[in-house]
Amino acid sequence: MAGSGLGAVFRVPEFRVLWVAELFSIAGDQLARVALAVLVYGRTGSAMWSAVAYALTFLPALLGGVLLSGLADRYRRREVMIVADVLRAVLVAVMAIPDLPLWVLCAVLVVVVLLGSPHTAAQGALFPEVLRGELYERGLAVRQITSQSAQLVGFATGGLLVAAMSPSVALLGNAATFALSAVVLRIGVTDRPAPASDGGDHATGGLRGIVAGIVEIATDRRRRALVLLAWLIGWYVVPEALAAPYAADLGAGPATVGLLMAADPLGSVLGAWLFVRFVPAATRARLVGVMAVAAGVPLALCILRPGVAVTLVLWAVSGMLSTAYLLQTQASFVRATPDGGRGRAIGVAASGIIAAQGAAVLLGGLLADASDPVTAVAVAGVAGAVMSAGGAVAWHRANPHADAVAEPAALRRG
Repeated sequence: MAGSGLGAVFRVPEFRVLWVAELFSIAGDQLARVALAVLVYGRTGSAMWSAVAYALTFLPALLGGVLLSGLADRYRRREVMIVADVLRAVLVAVMAIPDLPLWVLCAVLVVVVLLGSPHTAAQGALFPEVLRGELYERGLAVRQITSQSAQLVGFATGGLLVAAMSPSVALLGNAATFALSAVVLRIGVTDRPAPASDGGDHATGGLRGIVAGIVEIATDRRRRALVLLAWLIGWYVVPEALAAPYAADLGAGPATVGLLMAADPLGSVLGAWLFVRFVPAATRARLVGVMAVAAGVPLALCILRPGVAVTLVLWAVSGMLSTAYLLQTQASFVRATPDGGRGRAIGVAASGIIAAQGAAVLLGGLLADASDPVTAVAVAGVAGAVMSAGGAVAWHRANPHADAVAEPAALRRG
Protein backbone atom coordinates (compact mmCIF):
# COMPACT_ATOMS: atom_id res chain seq x y z
CA MET A 1 0.00 0.00 0.00
CA ALA A 2 1.16 3.49 -0.69
CA GLY A 3 2.98 5.15 2.11
CA SER A 4 0.81 8.25 1.79
CA GLY A 5 -2.46 6.32 1.84
CA LEU A 6 -4.66 5.06 4.63
CA GLY A 7 -3.21 1.59 4.20
CA ALA A 8 0.08 2.75 5.72
CA VAL A 9 -1.38 2.24 9.21
CA PHE A 10 -1.63 -1.51 8.60
CA ARG A 11 2.15 -1.66 8.48
CA VAL A 12 2.10 -1.11 12.24
CA PRO A 13 1.60 -4.56 13.82
CA GLU A 14 -0.11 -3.30 16.98
CA PHE A 15 -2.58 -1.26 14.98
CA ARG A 16 -3.52 -4.36 13.00
CA VAL A 17 -4.21 -6.17 16.27
CA LEU A 18 -6.28 -3.33 17.75
CA TRP A 19 -8.20 -2.97 14.49
CA VAL A 20 -9.01 -6.67 14.28
CA ALA A 21 -10.12 -6.75 17.93
CA GLU A 22 -12.35 -3.74 17.35
CA LEU A 23 -13.76 -5.32 14.18
CA PHE A 24 -14.74 -8.42 16.17
CA SER A 25 -16.57 -6.28 18.71
CA ILE A 26 -18.33 -4.13 16.11
CA ALA A 27 -19.57 -7.16 14.19
CA GLY A 28 -20.80 -8.82 17.36
CA ASP A 29 -22.49 -5.67 18.65
CA GLN A 30 -24.39 -5.09 15.42
CA LEU A 31 -25.61 -8.68 15.49
CA ALA A 32 -26.55 -8.39 19.18
CA ARG A 33 -28.60 -5.23 18.63
CA VAL A 34 -30.72 -6.94 16.03
CA ALA A 35 -30.94 -10.10 18.15
CA LEU A 36 -32.07 -8.15 21.22
CA ALA A 37 -34.74 -6.30 19.28
CA VAL A 38 -36.09 -9.58 17.90
CA LEU A 39 -35.80 -11.40 21.24
CA VAL A 40 -37.50 -8.73 23.34
CA TYR A 41 -40.26 -8.07 20.81
CA GLY A 42 -40.85 -11.80 20.37
CA ARG A 43 -41.28 -12.29 24.12
CA THR A 44 -43.30 -9.16 24.90
CA GLY A 45 -45.03 -8.21 21.65
CA SER A 46 -44.29 -4.63 22.71
CA ALA A 47 -42.64 -2.13 20.38
CA MET A 48 -41.90 0.03 23.41
CA TRP A 49 -39.90 -2.71 25.16
CA SER A 50 -38.08 -3.43 21.93
CA ALA A 51 -37.13 0.25 21.68
CA VAL A 52 -36.05 0.31 25.35
CA ALA A 53 -33.76 -2.68 24.78
CA TYR A 54 -32.23 -0.97 21.74
CA ALA A 55 -31.75 2.29 23.63
CA LEU A 56 -29.99 0.42 26.44
CA THR A 57 -27.26 -0.56 23.98
CA PHE A 58 -26.30 3.15 23.85
CA LEU A 59 -27.52 5.24 26.78
CA PRO A 60 -25.51 3.72 29.70
CA ALA A 61 -22.35 4.68 27.82
CA LEU A 62 -23.09 8.29 28.84
CA LEU A 63 -22.77 7.43 32.53
CA GLY A 64 -19.95 4.98 31.99
CA GLY A 65 -17.91 7.49 30.02
CA VAL A 66 -17.89 9.89 32.97
CA LEU A 67 -17.60 7.44 35.85
CA LEU A 68 -15.45 4.59 34.51
CA SER A 69 -13.18 6.00 31.79
CA GLY A 70 -10.68 7.12 34.43
CA LEU A 71 -9.74 3.47 34.92
CA ALA A 72 -7.75 3.81 31.70
CA ASP A 73 -5.50 6.33 33.47
CA ARG A 74 -5.03 4.28 36.65
CA TYR A 75 -4.24 0.83 35.30
CA ARG A 76 -2.37 -0.72 32.39
CA ARG A 77 -4.47 0.01 29.37
CA ARG A 78 -4.08 -3.37 27.72
CA GLU A 79 -5.32 -5.05 30.90
CA VAL A 80 -8.29 -2.67 31.16
CA MET A 81 -9.34 -3.65 27.63
CA ILE A 82 -8.85 -7.38 28.22
CA VAL A 83 -10.74 -7.44 31.54
CA ALA A 84 -13.62 -5.46 30.00
CA ASP A 85 -13.79 -7.87 27.06
CA VAL A 86 -13.73 -10.99 29.28
CA LEU A 87 -16.45 -9.64 31.58
CA ARG A 88 -18.61 -8.66 28.63
CA ALA A 89 -18.17 -12.10 27.06
CA VAL A 90 -19.44 -13.75 30.25
CA LEU A 91 -22.35 -11.35 30.71
CA VAL A 92 -23.53 -11.55 27.11
CA ALA A 93 -23.44 -15.34 27.39
CA VAL A 94 -25.72 -14.99 30.44
CA MET A 95 -28.10 -12.89 28.34
CA ALA A 96 -28.41 -15.81 25.93
CA ILE A 97 -29.97 -18.04 28.62
CA PRO A 98 -33.49 -19.01 27.44
CA ASP A 99 -36.41 -17.48 29.37
CA LEU A 100 -34.17 -15.12 31.34
CA PRO A 101 -36.49 -12.61 33.08
CA LEU A 102 -36.76 -9.42 31.07
CA TRP A 103 -35.66 -7.20 33.94
CA VAL A 104 -32.54 -9.33 34.42
CA LEU A 105 -31.81 -9.17 30.70
CA CYS A 106 -32.02 -5.37 30.75
CA ALA A 107 -29.93 -5.08 33.93
CA VAL A 108 -27.17 -7.27 32.49
CA LEU A 109 -27.29 -5.28 29.26
CA VAL A 110 -26.72 -2.04 31.18
CA VAL A 111 -23.61 -3.51 32.83
CA VAL A 112 -22.32 -4.74 29.46
CA VAL A 113 -22.65 -1.28 27.96
CA LEU A 114 -21.07 0.36 31.03
CA LEU A 115 -18.04 -1.92 30.66
CA GLY A 116 -17.58 -0.64 27.13
CA SER A 117 -16.64 2.82 28.44
CA PRO A 118 -13.30 1.97 30.11
CA HIS A 119 -12.48 -0.27 27.14
CA THR A 120 -13.11 2.58 24.69
CA ALA A 121 -11.17 5.06 26.82
CA ALA A 122 -8.19 2.71 27.15
CA GLN A 123 -8.22 1.95 23.44
CA GLY A 124 -8.46 5.63 22.48
CA ALA A 125 -5.65 6.57 24.88
CA LEU A 126 -3.46 3.75 23.59
CA PHE A 127 -3.68 4.65 19.91
CA PRO A 128 -1.31 7.65 20.19
CA GLU A 129 1.35 5.28 21.50
CA VAL A 130 0.81 2.95 18.56
CA LEU A 131 0.41 5.44 15.70
CA ARG A 132 2.81 8.37 15.68
CA GLY A 133 2.67 11.60 13.71
CA GLU A 134 0.25 11.78 10.80
CA LEU A 135 -0.45 8.06 11.05
CA TYR A 136 -2.83 8.85 13.90
CA GLU A 137 -5.29 10.73 11.67
CA ARG A 138 -5.11 7.90 9.15
CA GLY A 139 -5.86 5.43 11.90
CA LEU A 140 -8.89 7.45 12.96
CA ALA A 141 -10.10 7.51 9.37
CA VAL A 142 -9.67 3.75 8.99
CA ARG A 143 -11.62 3.13 12.20
CA GLN A 144 -14.39 5.48 11.06
CA ILE A 145 -14.63 3.73 7.71
CA THR A 146 -14.71 0.35 9.46
CA SER A 147 -17.46 1.29 11.91
CA GLN A 148 -19.67 3.00 9.33
CA SER A 149 -19.23 0.13 6.88
CA ALA A 150 -20.18 -2.27 9.65
CA GLN A 151 -23.38 -0.31 10.18
CA LEU A 152 -24.21 -0.48 6.50
CA VAL A 153 -23.54 -4.22 6.31
CA GLY A 154 -24.61 -5.16 9.84
CA PHE A 155 -28.13 -3.84 9.72
CA ALA A 156 -28.61 -5.21 6.22
CA THR A 157 -27.54 -8.77 7.12
CA GLY A 158 -28.24 -8.91 10.86
CA GLY A 159 -31.89 -9.74 10.45
CA LEU A 160 -31.12 -12.61 8.08
CA LEU A 161 -28.50 -14.04 10.43
CA VAL A 162 -30.75 -13.80 13.49
CA ALA A 163 -33.58 -15.45 11.58
CA ALA A 164 -31.25 -18.27 10.57
CA MET A 165 -29.69 -18.93 13.98
CA SER A 166 -32.16 -17.63 16.63
CA PRO A 167 -31.54 -14.61 18.92
CA SER A 168 -29.97 -16.68 21.71
CA VAL A 169 -27.38 -18.19 19.38
CA ALA A 170 -26.68 -14.73 17.96
CA LEU A 171 -25.99 -13.44 21.49
CA LEU A 172 -23.61 -16.33 22.08
CA GLY A 173 -21.89 -15.27 18.87
CA ASN A 174 -21.50 -11.77 20.30
CA ALA A 175 -20.02 -13.26 23.50
CA ALA A 176 -17.53 -15.16 21.35
CA THR A 177 -16.43 -11.95 19.60
CA PHE A 178 -15.60 -10.36 22.96
CA ALA A 179 -13.61 -13.44 23.94
CA LEU A 180 -11.74 -13.38 20.62
CA SER A 181 -11.00 -9.69 21.10
CA ALA A 182 -9.49 -10.39 24.53
CA VAL A 183 -7.29 -13.17 23.15
CA VAL A 184 -6.08 -11.05 20.23
CA LEU A 185 -5.25 -8.13 22.54
CA ARG A 186 -3.40 -10.39 24.97
CA ILE A 187 -1.25 -11.86 22.21
CA GLY A 188 -0.63 -8.86 19.97
CA VAL A 189 -0.53 -5.69 22.11
CA THR A 190 2.51 -4.68 24.15
CA ASP A 191 1.98 -4.69 27.90
CA ARG A 192 2.81 -1.07 28.71
CA PRO A 193 2.94 0.21 32.30
CA ALA A 194 0.11 2.29 33.70
CA PRO A 195 0.39 5.92 32.57
CA ALA A 196 2.29 8.21 34.87
CA SER A 197 0.14 10.73 36.69
CA ASP A 198 0.71 14.33 35.68
CA GLY A 199 -0.10 15.41 39.21
CA GLY A 200 -3.69 16.41 38.48
CA ASP A 201 -6.52 15.35 40.77
CA HIS A 202 -8.31 13.66 37.89
CA ALA A 203 -5.78 10.85 38.07
CA THR A 204 -7.04 9.90 41.53
CA GLY A 205 -10.44 8.79 40.28
CA GLY A 206 -13.75 9.19 42.07
CA LEU A 207 -16.04 12.21 41.98
CA ARG A 208 -13.14 14.55 42.68
CA GLY A 209 -11.30 13.18 39.66
CA ILE A 210 -14.38 13.50 37.44
CA VAL A 211 -14.93 17.13 38.40
CA ALA A 212 -11.23 17.93 38.05
CA GLY A 213 -11.12 16.35 34.59
CA ILE A 214 -14.11 18.36 33.41
CA VAL A 215 -12.73 21.59 34.89
CA GLU A 216 -9.36 20.93 33.24
CA ILE A 217 -11.00 20.75 29.82
CA ALA A 218 -13.30 23.72 30.47
CA THR A 219 -10.40 25.98 31.48
CA ASP A 220 -8.23 25.05 28.50
CA ARG A 221 -9.33 27.37 25.68
CA ARG A 222 -8.11 25.10 22.91
CA ARG A 223 -9.59 21.87 24.19
CA ARG A 224 -12.80 23.62 25.22
CA ALA A 225 -13.36 24.91 21.69
CA LEU A 226 -12.58 21.51 20.17
CA VAL A 227 -14.85 19.52 22.47
CA LEU A 228 -17.73 21.97 21.93
CA LEU A 229 -17.35 21.61 18.17
CA ALA A 230 -17.34 17.83 18.56
CA TRP A 231 -20.51 17.91 20.65
CA LEU A 232 -22.31 19.92 17.96
CA ILE A 233 -22.18 16.81 15.76
CA GLY A 234 -25.49 15.96 17.43
CA TRP A 235 -27.36 18.31 15.10
CA TYR A 236 -26.08 16.42 12.10
CA VAL A 237 -27.48 13.04 13.19
CA VAL A 238 -31.05 14.37 13.40
CA PRO A 239 -31.85 13.39 9.77
CA GLU A 240 -31.02 9.74 10.41
CA ALA A 241 -33.42 9.67 13.36
CA LEU A 242 -36.19 11.26 11.26
CA ALA A 243 -35.66 9.12 8.16
CA ALA A 244 -38.99 7.26 8.46
CA PRO A 245 -41.28 10.30 8.89
CA TYR A 246 -39.20 12.26 6.36
CA ALA A 247 -39.73 9.55 3.75
CA ALA A 248 -43.45 9.45 4.53
CA ASP A 249 -43.62 13.23 4.15
CA LEU A 250 -42.13 12.84 0.67
CA GLY A 251 -44.67 10.15 -0.13
CA ALA A 252 -41.97 7.48 -0.38
CA GLY A 253 -42.12 3.89 0.83
CA PRO A 254 -40.17 1.84 3.40
CA ALA A 255 -37.34 1.14 0.94
CA THR A 256 -36.55 4.85 0.90
CA VAL A 257 -36.19 4.86 4.69
CA GLY A 258 -33.29 2.43 4.43
CA LEU A 259 -31.67 4.50 1.71
CA LEU A 260 -31.99 7.69 3.76
CA MET A 261 -30.53 6.02 6.85
CA ALA A 262 -27.62 4.74 4.77
CA ALA A 263 -26.82 8.16 3.28
CA ASP A 264 -25.00 9.50 6.34
CA PRO A 265 -22.86 6.37 6.97
CA LEU A 266 -21.95 6.29 3.29
CA GLY A 267 -20.99 9.95 3.39
CA SER A 268 -18.97 9.29 6.54
CA VAL A 269 -16.95 6.60 4.83
CA LEU A 270 -16.21 8.86 1.88
CA GLY A 271 -15.49 11.86 4.09
CA ALA A 272 -12.99 10.03 6.25
CA TRP A 273 -11.12 8.72 3.24
CA LEU A 274 -11.12 11.94 1.20
CA PHE A 275 -10.14 14.18 4.12
CA VAL A 276 -7.13 12.19 5.29
CA ARG A 277 -6.05 11.07 1.84
CA PHE A 278 -6.15 14.40 0.00
CA VAL A 279 -6.13 17.27 2.53
CA PRO A 280 -2.55 18.17 3.59
CA ALA A 281 -1.83 17.56 7.27
CA ALA A 282 -0.80 21.20 7.77
CA THR A 283 -4.20 22.40 6.52
CA ARG A 284 -6.60 20.11 8.39
CA ALA A 285 -6.72 21.92 11.74
CA ARG A 286 -7.49 25.22 10.01
CA LEU A 287 -10.49 23.67 8.26
CA VAL A 288 -12.20 22.34 11.38
CA GLY A 289 -14.51 25.32 11.92
CA VAL A 290 -15.22 25.82 8.22
CA MET A 291 -16.27 22.20 7.74
CA ALA A 292 -18.34 22.18 10.92
CA VAL A 293 -20.36 25.13 9.59
CA ALA A 294 -20.54 23.74 6.06
CA ALA A 295 -21.95 20.41 7.30
CA GLY A 296 -25.18 22.17 8.22
CA VAL A 297 -25.74 23.82 4.83
CA PRO A 298 -26.91 20.70 2.92
CA LEU A 299 -29.42 19.94 5.67
CA ALA A 300 -30.69 23.53 5.64
CA LEU A 301 -31.33 23.16 1.88
CA CYS A 302 -33.86 20.43 2.67
CA ILE A 303 -36.32 23.24 3.39
CA LEU A 304 -36.70 23.45 -0.40
CA ARG A 305 -38.26 19.95 -0.25
CA PRO A 306 -36.14 18.30 -2.93
CA GLY A 307 -36.94 14.82 -4.16
CA VAL A 308 -35.51 11.63 -2.74
CA ALA A 309 -32.46 11.55 -5.01
CA VAL A 310 -31.35 15.10 -4.15
CA THR A 311 -32.07 14.51 -0.46
CA LEU A 312 -29.81 11.47 -0.49
CA VAL A 313 -27.00 13.55 -1.96
CA LEU A 314 -27.52 16.37 0.54
CA TRP A 315 -27.49 14.01 3.53
CA ALA A 316 -24.41 12.20 2.21
CA VAL A 317 -22.53 15.49 1.72
CA SER A 318 -23.43 16.55 5.26
CA GLY A 319 -22.12 13.19 6.51
CA MET A 320 -18.87 13.68 4.61
CA LEU A 321 -18.24 17.14 6.07
CA SER A 322 -19.32 16.33 9.61
CA THR A 323 -17.15 13.21 9.75
CA ALA A 324 -14.12 15.05 8.40
CA TYR A 325 -14.31 17.83 10.97
CA LEU A 326 -15.03 15.39 13.81
CA LEU A 327 -11.94 13.33 12.94
CA GLN A 328 -9.73 16.40 13.18
CA THR A 329 -11.29 17.67 16.41
CA GLN A 330 -10.63 14.26 17.96
CA ALA A 331 -7.01 14.23 16.83
CA SER A 332 -6.31 17.80 17.96
CA PHE A 333 -8.09 17.28 21.28
CA VAL A 334 -6.10 14.20 22.21
CA ARG A 335 -2.82 15.77 21.11
CA ALA A 336 -3.49 18.58 23.58
CA THR A 337 -4.16 16.16 26.47
CA PRO A 338 -1.34 14.81 28.69
CA ASP A 339 -1.03 11.03 28.68
CA GLY A 340 -1.77 10.73 32.41
CA GLY A 341 -5.29 12.13 31.98
CA ARG A 342 -6.02 11.04 28.44
CA GLY A 343 -8.46 8.24 29.28
CA ARG A 344 -10.62 10.48 31.47
CA ALA A 345 -10.60 13.26 28.87
CA ILE A 346 -11.65 10.88 26.10
CA GLY A 347 -14.45 9.55 28.31
CA VAL A 348 -15.78 13.02 29.10
CA ALA A 349 -15.66 14.09 25.44
CA ALA A 350 -17.31 10.88 24.22
CA SER A 351 -20.04 11.13 26.85
CA GLY A 352 -20.76 14.68 25.74
CA ILE A 353 -21.12 13.52 22.15
CA ILE A 354 -23.62 10.85 23.18
CA ALA A 355 -25.59 13.32 25.30
CA ALA A 356 -25.56 15.93 22.53
CA GLN A 357 -26.82 13.43 19.99
CA GLY A 358 -29.62 12.34 22.29
CA ALA A 359 -30.66 15.93 23.05
CA ALA A 360 -30.54 17.01 19.40
CA VAL A 361 -32.55 13.99 18.26
CA LEU A 362 -35.14 14.66 20.97
CA LEU A 363 -35.46 18.30 19.93
CA GLY A 364 -35.65 17.28 16.28
CA GLY A 365 -38.43 14.83 17.04
CA LEU A 366 -40.40 17.43 19.00
CA LEU A 367 -40.01 19.94 16.18
CA ALA A 368 -41.05 17.36 13.59
CA ASP A 369 -44.23 16.69 15.57
CA ALA A 370 -44.91 20.41 15.93
CA SER A 371 -44.28 21.18 12.24
CA ASP A 372 -43.03 18.49 9.86
CA PRO A 373 -39.91 16.33 9.41
CA VAL A 374 -38.52 18.34 6.50
CA THR A 375 -38.61 21.55 8.52
CA ALA A 376 -37.05 19.79 11.51
CA VAL A 377 -34.11 18.57 9.41
CA ALA A 378 -33.60 22.03 7.93
CA VAL A 379 -33.72 23.68 11.36
CA ALA A 380 -31.19 21.15 12.67
CA GLY A 381 -28.87 22.10 9.83
CA VAL A 382 -29.23 25.82 10.53
CA ALA A 383 -28.76 25.34 14.28
CA GLY A 384 -25.66 23.24 13.71
CA ALA A 385 -24.15 25.76 11.29
CA VAL A 386 -24.85 28.79 13.50
CA MET A 387 -23.53 27.18 16.68
CA SER A 388 -20.53 25.79 14.85
CA ALA A 389 -19.70 29.30 13.65
CA GLY A 390 -19.37 30.33 17.29
CA GLY A 391 -17.21 27.29 17.98
CA ALA A 392 -15.07 28.07 14.94
CA VAL A 393 -14.42 31.59 16.21
CA ALA A 394 -13.49 30.24 19.65
CA TRP A 395 -11.12 27.69 18.07
CA HIS A 396 -9.43 30.35 15.93
CA ARG A 397 -8.97 32.69 18.88
CA ALA A 398 -7.56 29.93 21.06
CA ASN A 399 -5.29 28.64 18.34
CA PRO A 400 -4.73 31.24 15.60
CA HIS A 401 -1.93 29.18 14.03
CA ALA A 402 -3.69 25.84 13.99
CA ASP A 403 -1.57 24.55 11.15
CA ALA A 404 1.60 25.21 13.10
CA VAL A 405 0.67 23.28 16.22
CA ALA A 406 3.58 21.08 17.17
CA GLU A 407 3.14 17.92 19.15
CA PRO A 408 5.37 18.00 22.21
CA ALA A 409 7.07 14.75 23.10
CA ALA A 410 5.03 14.56 26.31
CA LEU A 411 1.74 14.79 24.40
CA ARG A 412 2.18 11.95 21.95
CA ARG A 413 -1.13 11.82 20.11
CA GLY A 414 0.44 10.44 16.97
